[in-house]
Amino acid sequence: MSEPAVADKPRLLVVEDDIGVQKQLRWALDEYQVLVAGDRAEALAHLRRYEPAVVLQDLGLPPDAEGVNEGMRTLKEILSLAPHTRVIVITGNADNDNAMRAVATGAYDFYQKPLNPDVLRLIIGRAFHLHALERQNRELVHSQMRLPFEGLIATDDAMLRVCRMIEKVAPADVSVLILGESGTGKELVARAVHTQSTRKDSRFVAINCAAIPETLLESELFGHEKGAFTGAAKQTLGKIEVASGGTLFLDEIGDMPLALQAKLLRFLQDRVIERIGGRQEIPVNVRVVCATNKDLQQLISEQKFREDLYFRISEVTINVPPLRERRGGPTVLAHALLRKFNGAQGRPKRGFTEEATASLEAYRWPGNVRELENKVKSALIMSEGALLTSADLGLKEAEKGLPLFNLKEVRARAEREAINQALTISDNNVSRAAELLGVSRPTLYDLMQKYGITER
Repeated sequence: MSEPAVADKPRLLVVEDDIGVQKQLRWALDEYQVLVAGDRAEALAHLRRYEPAVVLQDLGLPPDAEGVNEGMRTLKEILSLAPHTRVIVITGNADNDNAMRAVATGAYDFYQKPLNPDVLRLIIGRAFHLHALERQNRELVHSQMRLPFEGLIATDDAMLRVCRMIEKVAPADVSVLILGESGTGKELVARAVHTQSTRKDSRFVAINCAAIPETLLESELFGHEKGAFTGAAKQTLGKIEVASGGTLFLDEIGDMPLALQAKLLRFLQDRVIERIGGRQEIPVNVRVVCATNKDLQQLISEQKFREDLYFRISEVTINVPPLRERRGGPTVLAHALLRKFNGAQGRPKRGFTEEATASLEAYRWPGNVRELENKVKSALIMSEGALLTSADLGLKEAEKGLPLFNLKEVRARAEREAINQALTISDNNVSRAAELLGVSRPTLYDLMQKYGITER
């Protein structure tokens, strides 16, 4: 039995029946709270009691010390009981087959004897760090940075700025233009503006200007009277009228024909519409939110978009950054999507391999969040292991030597980003930011100086 854990060190469970190896590991890994178990029953008891983040387990355990059946059973039960635990298995020299079996079962990594304390310490340190990152990701997914915007997850300064803009602009009844590449989540931003506004109890009506033929788009927007054209068998309300009292979302506004732009401009100026074939002016109280992936300034210069309409729809402009510019965003969003779709596509998965995580961050994501969602769905269908791999996601493995898990660099990057996020959330109030970070005001000033962060 091991001694009770000391509170100020991370807990590491060692499952090993050899007394000599137990002593060697206790001595070599003294930076951890080393809990020792000699068999499966004792290992599971420690797992339930102490909940260690990382387990170092020999595959040769009694009563099958010369084989691996008991070790594999122990591994499976550990992962079943604590699926987020990182398990590093120890195998015999050149025992590659059983090492790969263990990894396919869900082990984080393997180490082959004889023991080299320096190499083992590095592997264990990486496991603890990855466990901490995944725990943070899960917390971010659950809390969504404490922002009440469904589907929006802010993990960096750029997305936090978007969320702060939503908070500020939503209560003000002004037109909003959302700019961003295809697949970045512009409609989610539009819905967030609606749900945070005084119009939240009324309808949110969306129409894609690029998806409807020009001949039908006017009728879709403004409606028509019975007999207005061939096939108009009854009076039909347009999207603008249907959205009265709520929010009208015009997606891909850059694809709207010029003739219809003039009619939309008149509505925005006068706030009245006329149905096709009608003569009655109908007042409509609706908030208009537009979005596009096109460069409207370029379209204006090419005389394909009206400049006066541009100024009408862009009283406030929100730029949604592409996924490749959201530091840490692909990993956090991938975990969120995994939780959303897990089990629906087959056997539930525990998470992503280290190589998959590195690949998620290294890939450029030309299709943005939409592409990420498709890859996660596909991986859940095709994967056979407990963890999704780079191959499952259809991504190349990131280049070796990526500094993603260099502890010193990651720690500095995490501190810098946490400070920037806290300052953004607190509206640059240093005292409030220090409270959010759990440090004193002088300490925060020291950290800001260390990372070159100035008061804004």
